Amino acid sequence: MNMLVPIDADQGVATRRWRPRHVAFGAIALLLIAGAGWKLIDRPQAVAAATPIATVGVSAPLSRAVTQWDDYVGRFAPSQTVEIRPRVSGAVTAIHFRDGDIVARGQLLFTIDQRPFLAALAEARANTASARSSLALARSDYARVQRLTGDEAVSASEVDALRARLQAAQAALAGAQARERQRALDVEFTQVRAPISGRVSDRRVDIGNLVSGADGAGATLLTTVNRLDPIYFNFDASEALYLKSRRDKGEDGAVEIRLQDEADYRWKGKLDFTDNGLDTRSGTIRIRAVLDNPGNFLTPGLFGNMRLAHGGKVNALLVPDEAIQSDQARKTVLVVDKDGGVSTKPVELGPLVDGLRIVRAGLSPQDRVIVGNIPAAMPGAKVAVRPAAIRATPAPITPTDTAPAAAQATFAR
Repeated sequence: MNMLVPIDADQGVATRRWRPRHVAFGAIALLLIAGAGWKLIDRPQAVAAATPIATVGVSAPLSRAVTQWDDYVGRFAPSQTVEIRPRVSGAVTAIHFRDGDIVARGQLLFTIDQRPFLAALAEARANTASARSSLALARSDYARVQRLTGDEAVSASEVDALRARLQAAQAALAGAQARERQRALDVEFTQVRAPISGRVSDRRVDIGNLVSGADGAGATLLTTVNRLDPIYFNFDASEALYLKSRRDKGEDGAVEIRLQDEADYRWKGKLDFTDNGLDTRSGTIRIRAVLDNPGNFLTPGLFGNMRLAHGGKVNALLVPDEAIQSDQARKTVLVVDKDGGVSTKPVELGPLVDGLRIVRAGLSPQDRVIVGNIPAAMPGAKVAVRPAAIRATPAPITPTDTAPAAAQATFAR
């Protein structure tokens, strides 16, 4: 017992000696834990408070007058084409053109051996002279009996016979003259001439060949001639484009065409024919334009990209094409309200004009469209705005063999 008391006393003294130090350590630990907790709790708020608001460029839609076009692909065709075939049979004795020449109407192309036809013409002329002599005799006899009177008079039957002979002589002369004209035509037909002006194809027969002058397509084909100025441009329009053109009152018919290796639409023309019905198998309607072809540069069979103006000049709202966003099947743009809030607006789009997209519906001229720093804007977020300009950036059309877009537009001039 005596030994335990000092120990307890010592322990008590030791306990009393270290307690303040333990309290100090505990307080420091609590302060450290509290500070760490305060930092952990406050850090997201500090980070959030330090995040800057995105700045985007905004602009009202650009308002410009534009001409809208529908695009088609078609082929050039001659405004007239004629197959040159002989109207009489015989041997070709001369060819008066070079293959591919430009020929004028009435120009001599082929000569067929004329000798048989000249002989037939001489015979017809002789028969005409004989008939004319017979008519003169019949007329003289009939005139003589008409002057007879009294005892010199002849019977009525003789008078009738002389009258009939006179009429027969007149008919014979008319027949002989008709045969003479026919033989003269045969001689004329031995010279085959161009019925129209245009470019002649190559000759299908050479000198010395016998050609047939049968009726219709049975006659020998000598060559063909195409009229190239003016020239036609044939194309097919779908039912949708045809209806669109009619509803937009696109009856002015102004068309512009470019060739496959050209960068601009340099050939100007007008519509001159629309078929009287749609092809039920393809659902298209055949339409034709006519245009001048100075120098006969254009040739039948060439492909061309054509655009047809519809609706005339209209005022359109335009935004940069990169400002258009896709929301499943819808097209939208981002706009900013007066408080800096971002929202989406669905729009109906038109064709592209020098890098700008026509907005047919969905925007007003007062809307502030986000056109700069678009990825930083999110619908429902707040943004800071700065003025931005919308400018057209004309891009040269490069020659291509592919079909053009379904529609396009240009700024009105």
